[in-house]
Amino acid sequence: MMLRIKPREKGTPQGSMHNIMELMKDCRRWASGELQKFALQAETDISSEADVWTEEKLGEMLLVRGLLLLALCFTTGHCVYKIPLKVFSVKLSPDSLNSAVKLGALTQNKAASGSVLSLASDPSGTVNFLDMVNNLRGDSGRGYYMEMVIGTPGQKLNILVDTGSSNFAVAAAPHIYVSTYFNRELSSTYRTSGQGVAVRYTQGSWEGELGTDLISIPQGPNGTVTINIAAILASDGFFLPGINWQGILGLAYPLLARPDSFVEPFFNSLVQQADIPDVFSLQMCGAGVAVSSTSDPAGGSLIMGGIEPTLYQGSVWYTPVLQEWYYQVEVLKLEVADRNLNLDCREYNTDKAIVDSGTTLLRLPTKVFDAVVEAMGQTSLIQDFSSGFFAGTKLACWAKGESPWKFFPKISIYLRATNTSQSFRLSILPQLYIQPVTDVDGTLSCYRFGISSSTNGLVIGATVMEGFYVIFDRAHKRVGFAVSTCAASPLVPPESEGVLVSEIDGPFPADGGCISSFPLQEPLLWVIAYALMGLCALVLLILLILLVVPCHRGRRDGEITDQSSLVRHRIK
Repeated sequence: MMLRIKPREKGTPQGSMHNIMELMKDCRRWASGELQKFALQAETDISSEADVWTEEKLGEMLLVRGLLLLALCFTTGHCVYKIPLKVFSVKLSPDSLNSAVKLGALTQNKAASGSVLSLASDPSGTVNFLDMVNNLRGDSGRGYYMEMVIGTPGQKLNILVDTGSSNFAVAAAPHIYVSTYFNRELSSTYRTSGQGVAVRYTQGSWEGELGTDLISIPQGPNGTVTINIAAILASDGFFLPGINWQGILGLAYPLLARPDSFVEPFFNSLVQQADIPDVFSLQMCGAGVAVSSTSDPAGGSLIMGGIEPTLYQGSVWYTPVLQEWYYQVEVLKLEVADRNLNLDCREYNTDKAIVDSGTTLLRLPTKVFDAVVEAMGQTSLIQDFSSGFFAGTKLACWAKGESPWKFFPKISIYLRATNTSQSFRLSILPQLYIQPVTDVDGTLSCYRFGISSSTNGLVIGATVMEGFYVIFDRAHKRVGFAVSTCAASPLVPPESEGVLVSEIDGPFPADGGCISSFPLQEPLLWVIAYALMGLCALVLLILLILLVVPCHRGRRDGEITDQSSLVRHRIK
């Protein structure tokens, strides 16, 4: 029997991973059959010619034949087959790709975590975490939001959850992309401060006025709290087509609040008034949902006051919060397909590295992004790469029903643990960063690259967070990660259904610091800027006085001794 490999016909693709796997299976089946046939033939020969065939001779012959067959299959199974990348020049605007893009350690087991964090429910009855499960809707492409009730009588709005800002702001005027808005005149408890406020994000901006009102959360802590509200009266690129939210809930620290840090953020007020622990946790379950999908959005959970053990599996790993403005963490290194990028670790923390649920993608500093793309070109099974796909201007499309994820490698991010001499690793599979966008003519499924370059730091956005249950333990200045229970993707091939698309493991040794000096916080920059402006104004005032009232010196005999006057008179 001879194994024949049909040559690729001209003009046809070089095959698919399915064909490769079938070829390997055929090879193994053929090899097994050949060995069985040979053994039967040998047994017949032994019985007929016992004087020629001895057991020792038979064993040597079987060994040689078997090694040859195994070598053939091993060679076949370990060849690198490159698959052409089918890239389509689909025009993608920032709106369509980033509908909810930012407008703008030791392992802890559950018992140990319970000693410092609230679990399951608060004995006081203020918090029941199980009531908060699945209180989020949305996906990474359009953002995760929750229903909140504002004012008296209550007006229901969907509010985007954002750990990368600190203002609570809602639409307070009609907008083409907003289905409803907060009508201040209908709320008897709304109080305006008369102070204006404006916020600019990575994408989009808004402006309005500050005020206060009563807030309640149907699937949150019991009761109502008085919250600072920014009423959005005008915006540019903030509300986008296809979104289903009408405001933003900033969950970061007061230093990011606008117009200044004296505007108490939502969660700070909630902790004080509802008397809950200063910790919240997020599970986002929208991985694999197409941006263009019109079906019911996926779910998620925002647990306010603690952690809910049913939302994660395995151990929780914590990394310190370096500065309390954004949730700034320290990234030690990145790997593509378990290969270190070998960059100076300070490159990963250029400007800052933060955890931000309001950013759709995993955003990397330009140098790091370029290194990741280059490493993918070396390790991926894709034959030809298009820069447009990685730049976010083109989609990669496969035949409907065919999975693209098997062609791309795993990406790992190492974070410093609370034991600073150790680190732990977050790994995401392609199901999280090769993201479905739309179908073409019902025959092609098209995907985008869920990683982008950044000029203002590394951002661990929804692309990564969808694989993990993320704990923002503000009381202990740390962020925790555990594998999310919704990270078992149903979108992988049926034979692999339930396979996790994210991993976390450690500990690993950690080198020295990767942040040479802490960057100046943005609010502090404003203080310095105003101080310098005041100083400049004072200097200019003094100069103006000196010009208007010149100083004259003279002797008692009246002789002018101001040498500068002589100089002036020499100038024609």
